[in-house]
This record gives sequence, C-alpha cells and structure tokens, in this order.
Amino acid sequence: MTAPRTYDPHTFKALTFHDATARFRAGSDSPRDYLERCLATIAAREPVVKAFVVLNDTNARAAADASSARWKAGTPLSAIDGMPIAIKDLLETKDMPTEMGCEAYRGNATHRDNAAVWALREAGAVILGKTVTAELGGTQPGPTTNPFDPSCTPGGSSSGSAAAIASHMAPAALGTQVGGSIIRPAAYCGNVALKPTQGAINRGERQTTSMSTTGVHAGCIEDLWQVAIEIARHAGGDPGKPGLFGPATPPEAMKPQRLIVIESAGWAATDAATRTAFDRLLESLARAGITLMRRKDHAWIEALEQSIRNASDIANSITAWENRWYQAALVERFPQGVSARLKATVKKAVAMTPEDYRALLLQRAAAQQCHQTLAPLADAIIMLSCPGPAPLWPGDTPGQPLAPRPTGDSVFNTPSSMLHAPCVTMPLLGVDGMPVGVQLMGQQHEDARMTAYVRWMLQAVAPVVVPA
Repeated sequence: MTAPRTYDPHTFKALTFHDATARFRAGSDSPRDYLERCLATIAAREPVVKAFVVLNDTNARAAADASSARWKAGTPLSAIDGMPIAIKDLLETKDMPTEMGCEAYRGNATHRDNAAVWALREAGAVILGKTVTAELGGTQPGPTTNPFDPSCTPGGSSSGSAAAIASHMAPAALGTQVGGSIIRPAAYCGNVALKPTQGAINRGERQTTSMSTTGVHAGCIEDLWQVAIEIARHAGGDPGKPGLFGPATPPEAMKPQRLIVIESAGWAATDAATRTAFDRLLESLARAGITLMRRKDHAWIEALEQSIRNASDIANSITAWENRWYQAALVERFPQGVSARLKATVKKAVAMTPEDYRALLLQRAAAQQCHQTLAPLADAIIMLSCPGPAPLWPGDTPGQPLAPRPTGDSVFNTPSSMLHAPCVTMPLLGVDGMPVGVQLMGQQHEDARMTAYVRWMLQAVAPVVVPA
C-alpha cells in the first residue's frame, strides 16, 4: 500500500549547505561529517527512490577530507568548498562512467570531466555520484521514482538529480534541459532550480543542440546561485557566449513590481486544483502590491502567447533534427541498445528536410522577438512550471502504444527553452499532497534578477496548498 501523500510546502525543509559553513569554520561540523550524513540518507532512501546510477563514495570521502582540512585552516577554495553535488549522467566525469541512461553506452568511460564538473572540483565541491537520466536526455524513463509518491514520475530527463535533492541526499545537483528537463522534474519534486540563459554555463562536450543548457537543482535559492556562479567563475559560458552575469554571492531578495502572467498552451492541460492553487498565489501577489498583467491587457502579451502556442512541437522538432545524425548512427550500430521511443524519434527526424528545420528556426526567432518586446512592460513572466502534480507512471503496457509523456508534460517548460531565456522554479504550491512548481522567466542574461525575485517570493509569499 502506498503511503499517503504528505508534501506541504509550508513545512517541508530541504537539505541546505550555505548555513553549514559557519559550523565548518567553528569546528563543530566538517565537510566529511556533512558528506557522511548524505551517504547515510542515500543508503536509507536509495532502494526506493533510485536516484543514482553510481556513487563516487571513495573519491567523495577523499575530497571531503581535503575540504575539511582547508576549512580547519581557514583557507576554503570557495563558498561551496566541501558541498556534495550530484551530477546528471549526461555529463562526463573522469572518475565514473557516463552511460547517459542508454544501454548502448553501458560502461562508457571518457576519463575526463565536463566543463561544469571540472569547475566544481576547482571550487572544492565534492562530486557525490552520477544521477539517473532519461535515455540520452529524451523521454524514455529511467528507474527513479518520485520521493513523495513512488508510483509517480519524478519528471525527466533530470530525474535522478531532482529526486536526490527532494530526498535530502544532496544539497545541489546538476541537470540539463533542452525542452523541460530541469524545470519540470524540479517542479514535481519540490526543488528550486535554475535553467539559465542559453549558453550562460559552459556545456563542455554537450554543444550539439542549440537549446541544451546546464543548470542547477538545489534545496534553497542561496545554494542554487552559489553553485551556478562558481561554475561560471571557473568555466565561463559556451564558446562565443559571455557567460553567466551576476554577483559572487546570492543576489539580495528584490520585490518585482510588475509581472506578466502567461498561460501558454499548458493552461488547457492544467487540472482544476492546480489552477485554483495558482490563482490563489496570484491573488497573494496582487495583495502584496504587485501589478499583474495578462494576455487581454496588452497586444504584445497576446503576441507572445500566440508565438509560443506550439512551443513543444517547435522545440522538440528542432532538437530531433539537430540530434538526428548521431542518434541515427547509434540506432544503426546498436539496434538492441536503444529504446523504441528513441527509434521513433529518429524516424521522424530523418524524415525532416532542411527547409523544415529553417521554418522552425524562423518560428523560434519570431517568438524570441515577441519576448524581447515585452521587456519594458514588466519585470518578469510568471507561469506554472507543470500542469499539475507528477502523474502516475506504471510503465508501458505490453502490446499497447507507448505512453506519449512518461516523464510528464513539458508544455510549461519549452517556452523558456525556445526563447533562450533564464527561468527559476520555486516550490510554492502543494496539490493533493504533492509539489507543484511556479516559475519566473526573464529576458536573456537576467538570471541574477530572476534569482533575486524568487528569493523575495520565497521569503514574502505564503505557499498555497489545495486538495485534489
């Protein structure tokens, strides 16, 4: 029998790191002791949650011991020195395999670090292990379950990273997003997460697709920003990109004055209880003196709504085309090592033409222009991060068509991906005893401002809880 769902954003306390460093300085705690508590939690919860592909416990302990010595000497490398951080298994690590959730890559070891992983080590972070990803960052789920109800999906493709944070296994984790792979799982698992401006965090070897981003899951906004900015400080952004802008410490909380409420195509797919919860949250913001604008209030807002109405199809098709060469080669070489879902995606992609791809790029560029036009109207866009709580995922039924969205619906996530815009999700709603996220999206390179607004909202706005 499944335990009752009891998630409440008022009372749930995430694992945090920034507030432990004072204890490190005082000598009442240490990075090694902090790590051991994380490993104990993993041992207790991993059999059900299944967030990790592999643990890096031996090397993690050695790194934590080195960090403990630095804190004792008063010479930490950074504010995240000693922080245990989990790495999505799409990103290369020199001391662990990178299997990408794909049987064809079983045992694949590159013996090198992704740029962000390298940056974290330079900052003294403790690389805890590799977390489960959906196959190649797509839609074929891995084994991870939702920490608040194991019968539900944790989201994808950064499933293990999101679940590890929600389970108190780690204070921070890296994820990646092309369509909705950071924001959706964070929303389903009650995390904060940053999907940065396109190219703001160096993707290292993952430069293939034009919308792929590396971002951060965390238990609190302070840890989220500190991890992101430390990566940027060491590794910068993608080639040709200026990288992440912002302060060396978490931005101070800042109240937004005007927010645009965007429905997108997701509003029609949103369940009644989630709509009610979101409306109550918006009422709270209005009572706090924030002006809210909607599509009926300005033609430019309606123009953006129209430009992103097919965001999921546009984003998914662009990505499928950009991946078609290497994925078609993978299917040809390892036909038994990839899923039926991946084969179906490749089949559609190879049927596309360059003209199809160009048309999609034009639609994306037009949507980006509509978004840029809104800059003078408001400080940010607010929208749901998902159309409801994490859906049940019992697995595909043999002999039946494959489930269309086994890791949940990315309809509220693909707009920020195609707009190349930064967004931060926050756990401000509880629906039927499960987390539901709300996100703020800004103009390109406004990552720090969105973080500051979210910090204010997490401090000043009461979460909303409604039954199903």
